[in-house]
Amino acid sequence: MSNLKAIRDRIASVKNTKKITEAMRLVASAKVRRAQEQVLATRPFADKLAGILYALQSRLKFENIDSPLLEQREVKKVGLLVISGNRGLCGTYNGNIIKRAESRAKELTAEGVDYTYILVGRKAIQYFQRRNVPIQRTAENPEKTPPGEKVADAAEEVLSLFLSGEVDRVELIYTKFVSLISSKPVVQTLLPLNFQGLEVKDDEVFRLTTSGGQLDVTREKVAVTPTIIPRDMIFEQDPVQILDALLPLYLTNQLLRAWQESTASELAARMTAMSNASENAGELMKSLTLSYNKARQAAITQEILEVVGGAEALQG
Repeated sequence: MSNLKAIRDRIASVKNTKKITEAMRLVASAKVRRAQEQVLATRPFADKLAGILYALQSRLKFENIDSPLLEQREVKKVGLLVISGNRGLCGTYNGNIIKRAESRAKELTAEGVDYTYILVGRKAIQYFQRRNVPIQRTAENPEKTPPGEKVADAAEEVLSLFLSGEVDRVELIYTKFVSLISSKPVVQTLLPLNFQGLEVKDDEVFRLTTSGGQLDVTREKVAVTPTIIPRDMIFEQDPVQILDALLPLYLTNQLLRAWQESTASELAARMTAMSNASENAGELMKSLTLSYNKARQAAITQEILEVVGGAEALQG
């Protein structure tokens, strides 16, 4: 009977765990939808800004303009801006981004280049603070989809580091959203800005949909209309002043987009992890229920045998 009670308690525990993981899956799926809405809401501004910069590049030729954000100098020290999550229970999301950051740091060390970490997210902060590595700045990742002011603050910090000469290059290490079950840690040079390949081309957006009762991601091409500046247009301001105003905006927008991709990747990873946990809990409940029924049947059989044995002893 004690064995039956232990199995019943175990079934109840697994059942409660399944309720929690299922609730976390639903919350993560709702947040993925909000992250998708944020990406779509910021896209028109991002596309227009990139189009204007490309048009200015074609009209003014950036190589003839002296701007500190475009300055290519000898790289002696690199700032590694790492974006991770604040919490776990999201599969290998945090582990993969931390491994990519460590891998990039080893590559720079092998090249004889110094580095320092700029950490965003509690998981990365906790991991690297326990190790003897240089850390320049730390900041917690906001629980909700990153607000513009938080991203702007981070952009100002990396700008300050680069313009003051503390670092000669800033590399962004974040997780690129591929699908609900796939993401990829990538390294992107944030500073100095390089507009090679800025030409306008069709973009791609993801949309969270439902297919056959299951959440799914569809991708679709979005046509971007190029911005054209007439050759006879006269600028009221000096072109360098225009660039000095637009380039920080472009930097902030690049960081915002990477932050949004990381947030979507984390939420998708958590949704997948909780979905797998719920399925495993269901399978475990079936197995425990089967074990319980077998143990209960064995206990009943044993009781019947004891009754029959007692009756035979009385008749003897």
